Amino acid sequence: MAEVPLRAFVCGHPVAHSRSPLIHGHWLAEHGIAGSYERRDVAPDALPAFLRQLAAGGYVGGNVTIPHKEAAHRLVAWRDEAAEIIGAVNTLWFEDGRLCGGNTDAYGFAANLDAGAPGWGAGGIATVLGAGGAALAVVHALQERGFTDIRIVNRTLSRAEALVHRFRGGTSAHGWEAVPELLADTALLVNTTSLGMHGAPEAALDLDALPQKAIVTDIVYAPLRTPLLAAAARRGLATVDGLGMLLHQAVPGFERWFGVRPEVTDRLREIVVADLEKDA
Repeated sequence: MAEVPLRAFVCGHPVAHSRSPLIHGHWLAEHGIAGSYERRDVAPDALPAFLRQLAAGGYVGGNVTIPHKEAAHRLVAWRDEAAEIIGAVNTLWFEDGRLCGGNTDAYGFAANLDAGAPGWGAGGIATVLGAGGAALAVVHALQERGFTDIRIVNRTLSRAEALVHRFRGGTSAHGWEAVPELLADTALLVNTTSLGMHGAPEAALDLDALPQKAIVTDIVYAPLRTPLLAAAARRGLATVDGLGMLLHQAVPGFERWFGVRPEVTDRLREIVVADLEKDA
């Protein structure tokens, strides 16, 4: 009897830009697995029906991207701790017949820093720029690694304050004007905003106040070298780009769906970088 190929997917609206099929397709080929990973463009009002039909469609699970992460959080039967805290689901799978949801963004963020800046989790003060959904995942990852002083900076202070209220202490909210003062004792600076994406000009951010041992990371990966990372590099600071977060967050889902834990290798990174450069 022929082996039935395992099917997984990424759903979003739009979803044509997603690099997830490239990542998972590479791993499927690398491990010789009979399976597929496809894009599914699902409009917001069609998401509940799409999720109800997953099992009947032969899917073992999949990924959820913008704008469906919060809706998927509400629609699944069970959520892991990260998804509960972050309030969003990006990975779906079946367990005992139930559709389960998890969030691997925090894992991906931490694993990327583990690879690019070993020892980053030694503590100290973290400053996070932005207060959107990505910031929730970053703050969760920071708290999991023992950071107890996390400054959340946003142009709209009320949004930073709302994020602070979601966490168990150790966080504080600040307006953008506070950045120069906050940087003076920052050990890890994280940009979670869309500033600098696709070559867009980034608001001026003077990094002169950062300690020389500070690490600067940007979750944006298009372009790989954002204005923030370029400014940090000119100062001789350690930098970590955002591509590794995308690659590492994909690992847990692939393992759940296809039964093999894949590795994020230099070759995989080269493949995705080449694809990004095609669109640059």
